Amino acid sequence: MPPPVRLAEPASLDDVLLYRLNRLLAAAGGMVIRLCEGRFGITRREWRILALLAQEEGLLSSQLAQRAQLDRARTSKAITSLVGKKLLERRTGAGDRRQAALALTAAGRALYDELFPLVLQINRELLACLPEAELPRLDAALDALQQRAEQMMAAAGPALPKADRRRGAAQKGRAG
Repeated sequence: MPPPVRLAEPASLDDVLLYRLNRLLAAAGGMVIRLCEGRFGITRREWRILALLAQEEGLLSSQLAQRAQLDRARTSKAITSLVGKKLLERRTGAGDRRQAALALTAAGRALYDELFPLVLQINRELLACLPEAELPRLDAALDALQQRAEQMMAAAGPALPKADRRRGAAQKGRAG
């Protein structure tokens, strides 16, 4: 009988899917962060916002927060920073000046056009270790995992305690 698959029957933290994905993101994502911060002077959150707006200009801040999977406060802070760096602009509508569609400036588009090919190169080099025939299966597996995670969050969301990152592991009512 073949040995159990590490992911199906984790024996240690190193076998847990989310931990392994986090380690992968730290290693490969670290290269993107260094490019963003070291060469282009933007944070990873700012890059995420620029890249999403390059694909779909005209999003509102709340829509962008949802697409970027960031809370509204962090999204707003990143937008304000990008506007200050003249990489992003807010376009208010005539009917409701509180609603501002977001768009890349020419400088924001130029930064995206320079950085995105570098991110694609990291992506290509990372995937180069896999046989090309496995890539459609990996893609489908990632889609299935994303869908399942969203279903689980929707089902468990109300029952889960709210995160309080300022307090770390300490819970309300417990000494910590």
